[in-house]
Amino acid sequence: MCNNCDYTIHGRHHHFGWDNSFAPAERVAPGSTIKFQCLDAGGGQLRPDSTVADVAKLDFAKVNPVTGPIFVEGAEPGDALKVTIEMFKPSGFGWTANIPGFGLLADDFKEPELNIWKYDAASLEPALFGKNARVPLKPFAGTIGNAPAEKGHHSVVPPRRVGGNLDIRDLAAGTTLYLPVEVAGALFSVGDTHAAQGDGEVCGTAIESPMDVVLKLDLVKDARLKTPRFTTSGPVTRHLDAKGYEVTTGIGPDLMAGAREAVAQMVDLLSARYKLDPVEAYMLASVCGDLRISEIVDMPNWVVSFYFPRCVFE
Repeated sequence: MCNNCDYTIHGRHHHFGWDNSFAPAERVAPGSTIKFQCLDAGGGQLRPDSTVADVAKLDFAKVNPVTGPIFVEGAEPGDALKVTIEMFKPSGFGWTANIPGFGLLADDFKEPELNIWKYDAASLEPALFGKNARVPLKPFAGTIGNAPAEKGHHSVVPPRRVGGNLDIRDLAAGTTLYLPVEVAGALFSVGDTHAAQGDGEVCGTAIESPMDVVLKLDLVKDARLKTPRFTTSGPVTRHLDAKGYEVTTGIGPDLMAGAREAVAQMVDLLSARYKLDPVEAYMLASVCGDLRISEIVDMPNWVVSFYFPRCVFE
């Protein structure tokens, strides 16, 4: 996978949450290329033979493990860590779950649900969902970041100004990510790899899939970056655009309420048109549909749209 990697960080070198007192798994020079073996968001608790009963048994103290941390020599607070995302080696296995109490429509979907995915790790052909839906794949790392300056142990669930659980689909191969450094060495970690996800990850999970990731870590001295930023190498929706989209909207003075309404309307549309159980439509929307803020200036109401790619069913 990587003939020119300077280091391999094995999956056993993982941790839960962020803590700047964690001992580094490796110390590297700026410019090093590293292969990371990343676990899925469930930390191996869900497997190809898992059933929906296993969702209720998830130990949330063991979710979202990240591989690392990596101490980058010379990194100091105020610098930026430049992360060049070179490639992914997917596993061919993934899962998507509705986890009670989690997700944008948690009040509407209170029972656990699970979909196990099998996909071609070499060709990355669209993955089958149910009998008719095929979801285009785009591997990326959902959690990627540095240790925060605040002492103590911090949850990995919320994203932070130093990165973390960003769940940005476009942090894929070819993208260059810049992360603020708040502690000496940066203490960089990566994990929560996904085979596909819609913008918003509305049910709370994507196609959660273990895979290897190759990254180059470098430094931009005294960058004074306040939050993460990134540059893509080309178009970001080409894998979804071919057949156009079905779009639903939510309109009102509250963006979260608008987002919920837009997604709920899409769940209703998909359920009726394609004879899906509503929770199946909800999970499918999470892995390939995109939430967008279409308008946020015409007071007092804003418009949130949900785009579902027609290529999934056509």
